[in-house]
Amino acid sequence: MKLKSTLCVLLASPAWAAPPVEGPSPFWSMVQMVFGLLLVLGLIFAAAWLFRRFTMGSMLGRFQPARVVSGVMVGPHERVVIVELGGEWLVLGVTSRSVNLLKTMDKPPQADAANVAAVTPPFAQWLAAAIEKSRKRQGGEGE
Repeated sequence: MKLKSTLCVLLASPAWAAPPVEGPSPFWSMVQMVFGLLLVLGLIFAAAWLFRRFTMGSMLGRFQPARVVSGVMVGPHERVVIVELGGEWLVLGVTSRSVNLLKTMDKPPQADAANVAAVTPPFAQWLAAAIEKSRKRQGGEGE
């Protein structure tokens, strides 16, 4: 028993231990960390670019079936928008929670983005007249 404990003490002494191995310098560790971070960020940007190139870019860049012709704010979170879709104009009421079709109109013959205001009366005037008409109708029913 005594021999066993003596042998354990001798083998556990620092004389038998392996010399300490020094790790990399703090500067080299920082360089490795920065390089790894740049590599990961580069992979993220490359994946985003590839995703945009092969999915969104081909769909949005070449064929756009809908085009916003005009729009006007009618409240803090409400808009009335004219959208051209397949030769028709859709008048849409847009809120923060929903989109409602208000009216469908045929596209005017000479309508394009430059002369929309010249072909049709200003949208704000049309909307004001529609609101006034609605108010008169509601006021007449209440009396």
